[in-house]
Amino acid sequence: MKLTSLKRFVEQYSLDARIKLGQPKTSWQLCLLAIIGGVCSASLIVLFTWCINSIQGLFLEDVDNYNSLNASSRLLLPIGGAVIILLFARMTGYQYTRTGIPFVLHRLKVAYGVIPLRNTVNQFFGGMVALASGFSVGKEGPAVHLGAAISGYIGKALVLPYNSVRTLCACGVAAGIAACFNTPIAAVVFVMEVVLREYKVHMFIPIMLAAIIGSMMTSSIFGFSHEFEFFSRISLETAHYPVLLIFGVVLGTLASLFNRYIVMIIEHFQHVHIFKRFMSVAIITGIIGVMLPQALGTDLGAISVSLSNEWHFSLLFALLISKCLLTIVAIGCGIPGGIIGPILGIGAIAGAFTASMISGFVPGENLTSDFALMGMAGFMAATLNAPLAALLAVVELSHQLDIMLPAMIVISASCLAAGQFFNNRSVFVMQLNVQNLAYRKPPLENTLQRIGVLGMMDSSFDMICSAQKEPNIKGNETTGKPLIMRKSVEEQNEYYWNEEIKSEGEERRIRQHKLIPITSKETLAEAYWLLKESRCGGVYIYDTDPNQILGIITFDRIRTYLIEGKLY
Repeated sequence: MKLTSLKRFVEQYSLDARIKLGQPKTSWQLCLLAIIGGVCSASLIVLFTWCINSIQGLFLEDVDNYNSLNASSRLLLPIGGAVIILLFARMTGYQYTRTGIPFVLHRLKVAYGVIPLRNTVNQFFGGMVALASGFSVGKEGPAVHLGAAISGYIGKALVLPYNSVRTLCACGVAAGIAACFNTPIAAVVFVMEVVLREYKVHMFIPIMLAAIIGSMMTSSIFGFSHEFEFFSRISLETAHYPVLLIFGVVLGTLASLFNRYIVMIIEHFQHVHIFKRFMSVAIITGIIGVMLPQALGTDLGAISVSLSNEWHFSLLFALLISKCLLTIVAIGCGIPGGIIGPILGIGAIAGAFTASMISGFVPGENLTSDFALMGMAGFMAATLNAPLAALLAVVELSHQLDIMLPAMIVISASCLAAGQFFNNRSVFVMQLNVQNLAYRKPPLENTLQRIGVLGMMDSSFDMICSAQKEPNIKGNETTGKPLIMRKSVEEQNEYYWNEEIKSEGEERRIRQHKLIPITSKETLAEAYWLLKESRCGGVYIYDTDPNQILGIITFDRIRTYLIEGKLY
């Protein structure tokens, strides 16, 4: 008897918690889940990073230092890496090779962030091998994918409402980026500006908590320092601002060309077999790696070269072209990695190249370091169409608040030039468009997806049982609650809602609607689409047993919310 009572208590408590999670409000339950998801996501990213460093430690003197390899090793390393990635893809299924940030954006729209397990396996092992073998991709793409995936699995296992699963996936993304770069503020803004593309207060706090957890775990394991602390103190003055303005326009132009060539590669090669695509990228990467080993890898090698005064501007230009080419073919042909790391490297090289060109005309002590930082900010902002995320990223990466004003000038110029002159958009959006992956929803559906049916349902109702085909029911005058009739037809239960029709000067009438079943995980969007054609009636919500009603939602209730903005 006690066990039965305890089971009922747990079930009721779980239901009450999920009802709160179904509402678009900040709750301690959602914050706790964000922390748990942040811990799991950050742990997976830490493991991912450790695996990459351990593999590189077997044949490199230092992380991303491919210059320590001989020419033949640099040629064969990407080819060997491509073969291993293809083996993993063959074992898990080639249809599960879509990975990275664009795929996560797509899944957030079509499946509330829940990602197939095989895609996640391909992302972990494929991304690990790609980053270790010198392909010009970043680790933030796998971090976003893995963070969203593990958080989505938690939400799915707990049978959470889909609106809270979506928020939990966003928390995983924030934790993954914060764990990847140790930049919690930029991670939160990136999620709001690029991933969710909206700012909602009830999402902000859980996402922020997850980002804090991700940054803390990275700091506790790898130390408080991060990979970008070698920049000199900013020394840009007001006299440099006109040059920065022109530099921003150049970065916007470069970013537009960069995005268009990525889209062009995707469009022309997406129907080519994955073996041919990956081996082509591996051969190109190996050949360029023989000539310019600094172009291999993600961002550290390129940034360290850009800050070195030993390189002539002609060599920097060659490195800039090589890095752009390697990144374009790697991302365009589907190598499992991210794009943010390489674009930070490309921006730093572009800044160092610009500094070397103007050093004889523009005074300054640390022009190379300063312009490298400005290049990272401007190129990232224009490529991703995420100015605020780019600004905060370079501030956190350099630990310098003084760069905000000059960085804002460069970012504004680059984004305006890219958008106005070249009609440039976020590279992620352009990738989704060319791959025909859904990422947009009508505004009405976006609004309704933020609320679970548990958060809107009317759980106070009266029920009667009747075997009559059309019983004579006149409503419930005593309680005023919605009246539901349960019919038994061929041993299957059907539920009907008796709507009371009131009109002046007419008798009170009852209109009967057959209720449509819907699970407790769904959002108002699914309920709306079920009732959209008839524009009347309602749905009933059940948990595991379709014959146990938790509550009902009528079409009028949804319409009232859309008009007045009130949950009930």
